[in-house]
Amino acid sequence: MTGEGKEFVTKDLSAFSPDDTGVANGNYFGLPFAPDEAELVLLSVPWDVTVSYNRGTAAGPEAILAASTQVELRDAHYPEGWRRGIATAPADPWIASASERLRTEAERVIAHLEQGGAATDPEIAASLEAVNAGSARLNDLVFAQASSFLESGRLVGLVGGDHSTPLGLMRAVAARMAGEGRDFGMLHIDAHADLRVAYEGFAYSHASIMYNALQLPEVSRLVQVGIRDFCGAEVELAADSQGRVVQFDDYTLARNAFEGLSWGAQCASIVDRLPENVYVSFDIDGLSPDNCPGTGTPVPGGLSYREAVYLLASLVESGRRIVGFDLTEVAPQAGDGEWNANVGARVLYKLANLCLRSNR
Repeated sequence: MTGEGKEFVTKDLSAFSPDDTGVANGNYFGLPFAPDEAELVLLSVPWDVTVSYNRGTAAGPEAILAASTQVELRDAHYPEGWRRGIATAPADPWIASASERLRTEAERVIAHLEQGGAATDPEIAASLEAVNAGSARLNDLVFAQASSFLESGRLVGLVGGDHSTPLGLMRAVAARMAGEGRDFGMLHIDAHADLRVAYEGFAYSHASIMYNALQLPEVSRLVQVGIRDFCGAEVELAADSQGRVVQFDDYTLARNAFEGLSWGAQCASIVDRLPENVYVSFDIDGLSPDNCPGTGTPVPGGLSYREAVYLLASLVESGRRIVGFDLTEVAPQAGDGEWNANVGARVLYKLANLCLRSNR
């Protein structure tokens, strides 16, 4: 999907050392690549309109960007991967301003529902319509930007924002794969199943991202790992999916470990359920809350950082190919010493390097 038959601008790296102090140059990890010089382009989407608990994920991309210059570039799984180019695309200025404005509208809807109202009540109709229209525009913006880079032969990753933000990228990857006559699976690491239909009336809710992803016929399988918060309708949807949705919930993973099944064996089972081409959707709250205390909806339990990295490495070492990815729900907190962004930056760099490695 990337590189074949495409010409990339050759970057002169003679003046850059990966061992020097990271430079805050506006690019993730302080790397010196422009999008036309890189094989992988990262999109920033500072948006958290439909979050149903704690705000703050809209600040995630900027916080990760600031923390990313402290990440050592010689990645253990792909030490020279950075040389292939990881670039940062400029974010559309509409996104942040619209997120702030539409969050006020969303809060009106959420407050109405929490007081016993219904999503169909006329007093919140205008607010609900504004949020849904704004979210649809966001999806179109991300789709157009991602499609442009994919069509030029590049890989694309996305940094959110809440978990609603990558739908445009998922659609762009699906369109690209359809043009090549192929389907793909999704590896979804999360505390939540995100299979709700238009949650709280929001058609593109953070709690509906995987339901919306399943509307793409090119998505042949959704494998969910670490989930530990889900409603009855989500369980029923998975059960009725005829194997299209496969869940490795946190409780089962923990029980297996307590009874002696190694994490390596569990990862082999997870990876075995995925097809050759895989999109990775990584909600940071899939990790245990000590890794991400500021995330929008933290849940006890979850994967350790090392378990998540092992799973991602196992995916690539199996010969499967990462065709796109997102990292969402990182939310910085005042006084946390940039811990949330620090962990997020490291997850992002691991995703980027493993994506590149899988596309050699």
